[in-house]
Amino acid sequence: MWKDEVLEEIYRIREEHAKLFNYDLQAICDDLQKKQAVSGRKIISVPLKQPSQQSNK
Repeated sequence: MWKDEVLEEIYRIREEHAKLFNYDLQAICDDLQKKQAVSGRKIISVPLKQPSQQSNK
């Protein structure tokens, strides 16, 4: 079976990060938000598109 080395690395890094926080989703998110805040990178938020209202004809 074919394996994607890039995806395998991402999965490994994600697993290691989750282990650091005992798989506590809130702690993982808090850590990622803290890293995002100190990164100095510009954050761009795009609002979600609302589904278009189509009439049933």
